[in-house]
Amino acid sequence: MDLNKICSEVINVAIAAGDFIQKESESFTSDKIQYKDINNLVSYVDKEAEKLIVKHLLEILPEAGFITEENTIDKENKEGLNWIIDPLDGTSNFIHGLPHYSVSLALAQGKDVLVGVIYNITKKDVYSAIKGQGAFKNQKTLKVTQNQSLSQCLFAIGFPYFKFDNMEKYIHILESLMQKTHGLRRFGSAALDLAFVAEGFYDGFFEYNLNSWDMAAGVLLVKEAGGIITDFSGNDDYLFGGDVIAGGAVHPELLKEIKRFWYKA
Repeated sequence: MDLNKICSEVINVAIAAGDFIQKESESFTSDKIQYKDINNLVSYVDKEAEKLIVKHLLEILPEAGFITEENTIDKENKEGLNWIIDPLDGTSNFIHGLPHYSVSLALAQGKDVLVGVIYNITKKDVYSAIKGQGAFKNQKTLKVTQNQSLSQCLFAIGFPYFKFDNMEKYIHILESLMQKTHGLRRFGSAALDLAFVAEGFYDGFFEYNLNSWDMAAGVLLVKEAGGIITDFSGNDDYLFGGDVIAGGAVHPELLKEIKRFWYKA
């Protein structure tokens, strides 16, 4: 596979999907909201954007399977090559007119992400990474921060919209970090949170109850920008495990703080 050629083509697909989403935002109204589950919003925009993406990715790499948020295609390739797709990461923001949402596309071999592209739709910024080749924003090289102390850091976080059984432990983590850091930010697009870690805006990001499509492209960006990615236990079962910690040089300290509460008896 020519991963450079594939990445270039995926960027074009992400931009096309983003342009469709942004155009639809001009006439979107609340009566078009659908509910997949409690607090889990979707719209025809998510579904149509995914169809557009799938159509073009099939042309780029017909042999690859798909892991998609909206299930518009049933073609997962167990343990093989898969496109991992979030057509609109930040759907709640989009629905409410908050201009912070993205397209997230990745190509993975099992748990190994090879190509990742995130398109910040309203800013028209393209984040891209190829395994072993670095991370970029609009072709500018990205690097994670080198702050090593929690007291120097600003973190991005996310909240679950269901499965609240671990919320008490999570709130204790947040309470502790509020007092030890420059602050916590929650903007509602895990893909962009990870991109911003890669860019150095945030020193780290963590969240649980995520899906692979929320993080696949973003974790590659952080890795290729020199960062560290683990699950909450410090291992590598994050892509399909649901919880992720991404960070620059502060990652070991952030992991230690999260484990202190997450695994408390």
